[in-house]
Amino acid sequence: MTTAHSENTSPENASAGEVLIDIDDVGMSFTGAAGEELRVLEHVNLRLHDGEIVALLGRSGSGKSTLLRAIAGLLAPSSGQVRYRGRPLRGTNPGAALVFQSFALMPWLSVQDNVELGLAARGVPPAQRRQQALDAIDRIGLDGFESAYPKELSGGMRQRVGFARALVLEPDLLLMDEPFSALDVLTAENLRTELVNLWATADFPTKCICVVTHNIEEAVQLADRVVVLGANPGRIIAEVAVDQPRPRNRRAPGFVALVDQIYGLLTERDRDTAAVPLDTSTPFATPLPDASVGGIAGLLELVYGNDGRADLPVIADDLNFELDDLMPLVDAAALLGFLLADSGDVILTNVGANFTTADIQSSKHIFATQARRRAPLVRTICSALIGSSDETVRADFVLDLLRRGFSDEDARRQLELAIDWGRYAELYDFDTASGRITADSAGLSSTRQ
Repeated sequence: MTTAHSENTSPENASAGEVLIDIDDVGMSFTGAAGEELRVLEHVNLRLHDGEIVALLGRSGSGKSTLLRAIAGLLAPSSGQVRYRGRPLRGTNPGAALVFQSFALMPWLSVQDNVELGLAARGVPPAQRRQQALDAIDRIGLDGFESAYPKELSGGMRQRVGFARALVLEPDLLLMDEPFSALDVLTAENLRTELVNLWATADFPTKCICVVTHNIEEAVQLADRVVVLGANPGRIIAEVAVDQPRPRNRRAPGFVALVDQIYGLLTERDRDTAAVPLDTSTPFATPLPDASVGGIAGLLELVYGNDGRADLPVIADDLNFELDDLMPLVDAAALLGFLLADSGDVILTNVGANFTTADIQSSKHIFATQARRRAPLVRTICSALIGSSDETVRADFVLDLLRRGFSDEDARRQLELAIDWGRYAELYDFDTASGRITADSAGLSSTRQ
């Protein structure tokens, strides 16, 4: 067991603690559908110390979850090395435990049996693991639910079981992959607060927490150090010390300033767009942001109404949304060439202003032109349709290709987004019954480069 953790641990203080994880020039690559190299991580150097909470923050494509799995020993780096307590990892990290976004509970096991799983795998005797599991269940506030099954629990309670299953192993490293993103806002906030309170207790059974998130405010609320990753390929672009005392007030000037600073880092154009030219990028290197056409148009109207330039955190606050709720819209608008990001502000481009003020048919044509030129997956589908003898392509074919670089869920979402964007732009349509994407010949012809 460790002693109580400092309420205000900074990277400088943490560096005096023992180095638990040393990530040395790590790169990670996979092979794409056409045999090309897909670089997920590149030249990553990072240390995790005893006594700190570290947040890995980045957008889709930044490789933050891949990096977490490399720390856990679930993925071996293509280059470089991950060391735990000075020794190179050769397989699963013996000092780490993972908490997943999807809870990952065994539905046929009770709460107690789920918590005991890791202990049973380690060969802990039944009586001992029963007591350790009960202690962990009590610690995370689920006593009384030991015999319940996952289907009987709310999402927040299921994630508590996930925490208990990890903490019962008393790991040096508690690794969490977007652990609050599947929960409603109030439940997520409650669990974040409880995690910070547990971290401050004298008998908290772990020495370091590393959490993956895309939520800027969550990172600043939880972490002593925020590691900001850029995308395509994933690389560390900044490390930001969080020197705010706990518990942290989201309205405090220091908290707001840190959120603005990190937002500026994430939206800095030359870091995010210079790595891969849009006209040669692949659907894996530049995935479609999770944004609808209507959402993109709504954001552009807000910026246009603000004389073409806006501070996104101010817009989010005015709309009573989290900043991270608007980020996919910003990413999509920037991908399409409608917005530019500059020092934390968003600026409407000329083509963005034309799209916003045009009539419906003209706006569709502008969107079609920009999507075909700048959205790699839309461009790929258009190319496949042009190359087909009957100007159709099976959606399953595109989905299969996407699964080479995305999880099944993400591949399906990418295809859904591409179909929605292409339908609006009148580039192509999708027939659910036949499962085929069909070209709109007039739309494709009008946007040929």
